[in-house]
Amino acid sequence: MKAFDLSQNYWQLIVIAAVCYLCGSFNFALIISRLKHRDITKMGSGNPGTMNMSREFGWKIGLLTFVFDALKAGIPCLILHLIYKNYAFSGTEISVSDFMRYFGGLFVVIGHIYPIMLKGKGGKGIASTLGLFWMGLACENAWFALGVFGFLIGIIFFIFLTEWGALGSLFGVSGLSIVQLIVFYLRYAKILMNAYLVCLFLIIFLINALTWFAHRANLRRLFSGEEHRTSMKKIIKKKSE
Repeated sequence: MKAFDLSQNYWQLIVIAAVCYLCGSFNFALIISRLKHRDITKMGSGNPGTMNMSREFGWKIGLLTFVFDALKAGIPCLILHLIYKNYAFSGTEISVSDFMRYFGGLFVVIGHIYPIMLKGKGGKGIASTLGLFWMGLACENAWFALGVFGFLIGIIFFIFLTEWGALGSLFGVSGLSIVQLIVFYLRYAKILMNAYLVCLFLIIFLINALTWFAHRANLRRLFSGEEHRTSMKKIIKKKSE
């Protein structure tokens, strides 16, 4: 592994943060809805995300939105992994790839939730976060990609049975982050108090905190018994407009 001196390459963090934030700021739900001569921010819940797109335009458009939002986090994650996979932070055994792919992913999620192009009123970050962890785990081992796919099928099944779309989505994000944290824990068990590793764990926690905070209104309605149900049956039956 080649040594990576952060004190000399700190500027790379600035570039990664800026580029990833701009990637996250592109809201595909809004773009797709406008191509259909509609405005998703004025339809249904007003949220420019997968669930609202599915409810208003059908599951095919919802799936398309999900894929685009997942890729805008997954592709930067993969690129950062390929760039830094042969580097370790100077004086440590910590892979720079492990840190950078989630550092960049954090700013994609921030850009998605608080996009400058929409004056800070974006989506709730679920698809982008799931795409980030899916690709992040796939970078660990190709078999993880298949395992994550099975896990997501389980989340869809949970939403189908309970009709709690927001809660199911949050369980998905937190579940995948826990898996990644376990992988890092096992890999770096002897150096858990290393500053780079502590920062990495905090980044993953912050990604989760952002998505849960973005769903605070949903959680309040859920606890008060007023949360809107997400009927997968209705979404599947709804024809794309």
